[in-house]
Amino acid sequence: MRRLVSLTALALAPTVALAESHAAATPVEYGPRPAYLVDKLPEGDLKTKLASCIGQDASKSDFSIGHRGAPLMFPEHTKQSNVAAARMGAGILECDVTFTADHELVCRHAQNDLHTTTNILVSDLAEKCTTGFTPASGDTPASAECRASDLTLAEFRTLTPKMDSADKTATTAEDYQGGVAPFRTQLYSDKADLMTHKESIELFKSLGAKFTPELKSPSVEMPHDGFSQEDYAQKLIDEYKEAGIPASDVWAQSFNLDDVLYWIEAEPEFGKQAVYLVEWSDGFDEQDPETWNEDFASLKEQGVNYLAPSLNMLLTNKDGALAASDYAKAAKEADLELIAWTLERSGPLGSGGGWYFQSVSDVIKDDSDYLVALDVLAQDAGVVGVFSDWPATTTFYANCMGL
Repeated sequence: MRRLVSLTALALAPTVALAESHAAATPVEYGPRPAYLVDKLPEGDLKTKLASCIGQDASKSDFSIGHRGAPLMFPEHTKQSNVAAARMGAGILECDVTFTADHELVCRHAQNDLHTTTNILVSDLAEKCTTGFTPASGDTPASAECRASDLTLAEFRTLTPKMDSADKTATTAEDYQGGVAPFRTQLYSDKADLMTHKESIELFKSLGAKFTPELKSPSVEMPHDGFSQEDYAQKLIDEYKEAGIPASDVWAQSFNLDDVLYWIEAEPEFGKQAVYLVEWSDGFDEQDPETWNEDFASLKEQGVNYLAPSLNMLLTNKDGALAASDYAKAAKEADLELIAWTLERSGPLGSGGGWYFQSVSDVIKDDSDYLVALDVLAQDAGVVGVFSDWPATTTFYANCMGL
């Protein structure tokens, strides 16, 4: 069995670590979606296996990672979104970390997303935005840019979160609040609560979950009023240490390799599980090493143990079927632990799956391919965890397969 547990824990007490990863502090249930996806699968071994697990008792799994909570239906990075993810069995939850004007850490996918994830443009704080609302005109879409760093923490706390969206045809700030993707919903948006990073630690701990904070790239020039990139990276770790969270329960992430190397050097216990995030870039071919930006052997030599590529980097079309890419196989051969992102973020897969499935768009048929992709990632690519916008699907698969 594979599970996203600390290298130290695996070495010292694998039986205890595996047992603890299923210690359910929160009741877990799948809801109807996993069975719905199983029903859509074509007849075959995968459908037979997964169908046999419908009705099984649900339990938490570290293989299942809540991506910003459960943002398929809940406003991302809110208390309610993460409680929902934990109730779907996500053993690890994510806070994307950025900072306010007074350098307090908060959970936001980007430092400059407040105009799409909160009500700031229709609040008294709109005048503080880096760029105020500009209505659509002719072929020019409506626009705005509001940053967490435009506000103090006290001001940030007054905002109301919403589903991440913007109506680019809007001529008023009120209409700009719309534009929610049709495969999402606003049923669960009422009175959601924003979180600081510290509050996310407290919440996730109370839910019996582990932690995967991502240090987001600042939208402001660094250092920011004396706050350096190293200060930023260190403050993230310090908040876990202050809360008494063991390093073995934390997978700190960054797309910036320098952040990962900083943690490896300055905080070696946390650095053992630091995650280097990478994504598909122009010219990349998952089957052609000449197009890859990562030197896997060099990363390993520098102390990087975890690599988290986007789904499209790990999947390929082999004889008309989903398969593990050469990129995934080479990373595993270099002894890197792989984490995949992000399942169920693309919306309905009938049209090819969009950005996340661009390497296999010609073999994607419908939403049941989310389960096929999971099976390839787990069984062939050997990933140890999968981020999902609806963790119940990943939890169901992991429970059924004994991951």
